[in-house]
Amino acid sequence: MTRIFLTGATGYIGGDALYNVVEKHPDYHITALVRSKEKGQLVRGRFPSVDLVYGDLDDFNLLADQVSKADITCHWASCEHEGAAKAIAEGFSRKPAHTAGFVIHLSGSDIVCSSDITAGTYGEERDEIFTDDDDGLDKVLTPTQNAPHQEVDLTIIEAGKKGGKTAIVCPSAIFGLGRGPGNTRSIQVPELASHILQRKYAFSVGQGKNVWSSVHIHDVSNLFLLLVEAAAQGGGSAAWGAGGFYFVENGELSWTAASRKIAEVALKQGLLESTDVECVNPEEADKIWPYSTAYLGTNSRVRSIRARKILGWTPVGGNIFADIPAVVAAEAKTLKLA
Repeated sequence: MTRIFLTGATGYIGGDALYNVVEKHPDYHITALVRSKEKGQLVRGRFPSVDLVYGDLDDFNLLADQVSKADITCHWASCEHEGAAKAIAEGFSRKPAHTAGFVIHLSGSDIVCSSDITAGTYGEERDEIFTDDDDGLDKVLTPTQNAPHQEVDLTIIEAGKKGGKTAIVCPSAIFGLGRGPGNTRSIQVPELASHILQRKYAFSVGQGKNVWSSVHIHDVSNLFLLLVEAAAQGGGSAAWGAGGFYFVENGELSWTAASRKIAEVALKQGLLESTDVECVNPEEADKIWPYSTAYLGTNSRVRSIRARKILGWTPVGGNIFADIPAVVAAEAKTLKLA
């Protein structure tokens, strides 16, 4: 029986990925890390077959022990927590000799935003596109100043040198309603919609010409599933280790276009009076939402070559703009505007 240990079970991404794995493989033995009894009840209520261990990402020995026992570790919680990554590496070192283990780690495509963060060029378009094929991967993984959570990703790759096999999944801007037991809401588009509705006017960071790639949450989970299945087969056709890095995307959007679409939908729903988009400077944008410059003002243009080529991953989730009417309605309900 395939033994899986996973983190992030009640999170947006981890919860949806857990749903997908349980639905397709009820035969897998899954143990999930949860922080509290309340979180545990959420998981157990949806997935009674999933075992629970209680703790958090700071519980170094607990994490290392669970990793050492599992055939596959799915680290789908915070990609910013270096201590958890080091615990995973320690767990590999505790495995019996000649016992292979796999780690499938969640990252994020803001890892390629360092040029804008360093230069402070928010709201400006960059032509640079990052790829995960052999030609592009060295650039992605080369240590870079101000690259978010890159040290964590590199720690996971180093963990593979202790006997295990690692894969890093790096989604772009994720959209769509999650299917997990906890949080089902994404971040960027819902937050943008919420703050537009609150201030009664659409906005962009600077000129808003910056571009992000995007992908539906179900497509992210489908890639996780393919990697879990490959690991359960001893590695399958997947690439692992230094070559096991997978961007996840299905098209691009500018955040000005997203703001304008939100405004158009909100106008139709009687929530705004104009579809105009106000260009605000980075400082003002971060007063509207503290993460505006990082998530709405940078460029993150990536191409998912490896997953398509070697795993046959095919995105089916559709276009991010088609999701905006549902997002606006949900945010308006949360804000008690509708």
